[in-house]
Amino acid sequence: MDQRFLHTSLAQAGKRVVLVLVTAPELKTARKLAQAALEAKVAACANLVPKIESQYWWEGKIVTDSEVLIIFKTTAAKLDVFEKLILASHPYDTPEFIFVQLTSGTKRYLDWVRKAVGQKTKGTSERRKGK
Repeated sequence: MDQRFLHTSLAQAGKRVVLVLVTAPELKTARKLAQAALEAKVAACANLVPKIESQYWWEGKIVTDSEVLIIFKTTAAKLDVFEKLILASHPYDTPEFIFVQLTSGTKRYLDWVRKAVGQKTKGTSERRKGK
């Protein structure tokens, strides 16, 4: 493994782009969760993938359900607030909220994600209102 990836400052770690996976029982709920995340600026984008089949253990039984998968793009720095928002808004007792750190992507797209959630990207200046 390349040693460059093992030594990351906290500032760099917070800017890492991540995919967050959340399932919802139907499209209406998925849209509400996506809209809430976008309005709160904890996600730059949400892809809703309807009509997936989920099979899982629940209360000692294997259950099969039709669900909607939501794929969010955000940064590691937003995960705590993002998770709280999903847990507070989700109808499931135990909602899926898992994330995967990206190891690569186009610079332009990753910078767009960071900018969309309100994080400064290298080479961009921040403007403060009233100053």
